[in-house]
Amino acid sequence: MSTPFGHWPSPFTAASVAASAPRIDGAAFVGDEIWWGESVPAQGGRMTVRSSSGREVLPAPWSARSRVHEYGGGSWTADADGTLYFVEAGDQRVHRLEPGGTPVPLTDGGAAHGGLRLQRGRLFAVREDLSVAPHRRAIVEIDADGAHVIADGEDFFAHPALSPDGSRIAWVQWSGERMPWDRAGLRIAHGDQIVELPAGAALQPEWVGDDELLYVDDPTGRWNLQRLRLGGTASSVAAADADTGYGLWVLGNRWYQPLEDGRIVAVRTNGRDEVVVIEADGAVRALAVPCDGHVSVDAVQGTRVLLSGNGSTVAPGVWCADLDTGTVTTVTGGTPVDEAWMPPARPLVVDGPNGPVHAFAYAPANPDVTAPEDELPPYVVFVHGGPTAHVTGAASAAIAFYTSRGIGVLDVNYGGSTGYGRAYRERLLGAWGIAEVDDVAAAARGLADAGLADPARLAIRGSSAGGWTVLSALVRGGTFAAGISRYGVTDLRALSAHSHDFEAHYIEGLVGPLPASEALYLERSPLTHAERIDVPVLLLQGADDRVVPPSQSDAIRDALAAHGIEHEYVLYPGEGHGFRRAETIVDALEREIAFLQRVFAPPHADL
Repeated sequence: MSTPFGHWPSPFTAASVAASAPRIDGAAFVGDEIWWGESVPAQGGRMTVRSSSGREVLPAPWSARSRVHEYGGGSWTADADGTLYFVEAGDQRVHRLEPGGTPVPLTDGGAAHGGLRLQRGRLFAVREDLSVAPHRRAIVEIDADGAHVIADGEDFFAHPALSPDGSRIAWVQWSGERMPWDRAGLRIAHGDQIVELPAGAALQPEWVGDDELLYVDDPTGRWNLQRLRLGGTASSVAAADADTGYGLWVLGNRWYQPLEDGRIVAVRTNGRDEVVVIEADGAVRALAVPCDGHVSVDAVQGTRVLLSGNGSTVAPGVWCADLDTGTVTTVTGGTPVDEAWMPPARPLVVDGPNGPVHAFAYAPANPDVTAPEDELPPYVVFVHGGPTAHVTGAASAAIAFYTSRGIGVLDVNYGGSTGYGRAYRERLLGAWGIAEVDDVAAAARGLADAGLADPARLAIRGSSAGGWTVLSALVRGGTFAAGISRYGVTDLRALSAHSHDFEAHYIEGLVGPLPASEALYLERSPLTHAERIDVPVLLLQGADDRVVPPSQSDAIRDALAAHGIEHEYVLYPGEGHGFRRAETIVDALEREIAFLQRVFAPPHADL
């Protein structure tokens, strides 16, 4: 006897999903050990540092988390002797933790720090001070006497890199009027002089000589490696129709690393990731590793390289690969998934009104269940946040939570996503609230037209900017039977008025400048047209969210209630932008599956 879609018995409980999803935050070679950052959902999402020896390097209640640019990143580093440097989540000061000791602050309070980098015995960081007007940011060097400014101003900074002889520092810098993936420059400080180098959307400078620099830029429309000898002209290194790099939301990502022998290990993204070795003569070969999503090349030591990320057939983890022997060792995580429960996602490309739309389809899978033969499965369309971000078709217990119950998942990289080049990324400029709604609807219809999904049982789910797209799609109507918005944007004018510095001008590029575009802000905001929504809505919101404050969800809740539209609203105390606490993750997942089961239940089901 078959079991209705959406009600299949599953071993993937909400609690097991919460426990199986620690976030990895960088890895490093430390003496004979390997260290990595890892979130602890059961401790409120505290970020700890662990060692391959089995010990916890950063004990509770300390937590390494940066709030620079609001999204942080690069919250810890370490030296070869086992001294840990980290940004404490509570006060945002940089602390030093020596073996057997207790954390000692190195910086004063009042400013946030992130993007820590220890190079040749010198510690660098990005600093952001929101206590002064106007707000200021800086590249600083930190020692026992405190922080020393190398460059500062109202601009934004990332990726400090020290030359081998210690005489020059390079970094990425951009004006708040543009997002870093639109335009970001490269700077080099030598003594008291700071030189600006030509660049479009630069990322991650790395020195390979006292006067020779590698970095990433996209003059051809794809982020590729560039090589520059000071005083000369940059040239591409093993150019490819793929991106080495993506949106600079956080400060800790590394998309490539040079080795001392002249080789380069790099990530190339075209939907999914590929890790390649670029030989000294320019030849390129793939490195056979299990990770193929959001891979970070965290560190190199001799011929060994540390990679963190996720994969289409493995859980998130950290791996150590030897370039000469080809040996790949799993450091933490990286457990192979059982393909009977979670087959690899199927890449999908459909034609949309704005061009091709990329997505990954996860079909329902449960080896213990017989699916109904006279029905097509329901699907929930996932819409990533950002919106300048992307998904990679990674294996995930969070996705198996749905697919093992008989609800398929379609994860969409709509136009505006990274991972497919600048032209695809810029499809959203001036068109947010229209173009990506076109794309998610086209992807959902394409799946249904291919006979893979029930067109009457399609839901849509998204977080932050993805929540905006959820509500915008429901306002348009005609495709989705329900929507789940996690801390979604509902009112563009309110968001623009209360936006933090990093995204202060983001909406201007996605919609238009104010006040000239105020009519567009009103017209595209889901809150303006809440009465057009005619399907059930689930709203989930963090009470302490500073990026998309609760007032956004409060407003759409009130509008839905005023128009008699079926909805449920849950406000989670202590949660910010993105749910970190295990109890929140569990409650949200359980509410989501109960919501979808109600919406997707076939009329004849006796459940």
